[in-house]
Amino acid sequence: MVEGGGLDNELAHGFPYLPFAEAEKTMSEIPSGLKYTKTHEWVEELHDGTVRVGITDHAQELLGDMVFVELPEAGGEVQAGQECAVVESVKAASDVYSPVDGEVVAVNEQLADNPELINQDPYGEGWIMQVRLADDAELGELMGADEYAAMVEAEEES
Repeated sequence: MVEGGGLDNELAHGFPYLPFAEAEKTMSEIPSGLKYTKTHEWVEELHDGTVRVGITDHAQELLGDMVFVELPEAGGEVQAGQECAVVESVKAASDVYSPVDGEVVAVNEQLADNPELINQDPYGEGWIMQVRLADDAELGELMGADEYAAMVEAEEES
């Protein structure tokens, strides 16, 4: 799952651990209109019954400069909590987990040639996939911005 460091150097969710001296103490951007997972994916509900998914600003900061993204197949099925993509940075490769069940209706093809879009605009041009939800109720199980911010703060303190 993660290259360039052992499990001792990772957080439980797969992103690399940065010792306090290396970590930047700036608060990551956490938009209020999105939903979040414990594994640092974000979900944007769109008006057509689909959601857009990507990794959070916090996750991309931990990973560093992106060099490659392995996208899921459009038309394929994803399951909440299961690996659906891989992001690779100069520091590590990390799995991306689907926050919802559903069908992948689109992937961000721009990431093939420009993986750095995840670093530059994680909540905009850096999205990874668009999913048609199997069950809208799943969105209620995800965290809001305040809950996610509290989780990130707790992780940084530990």
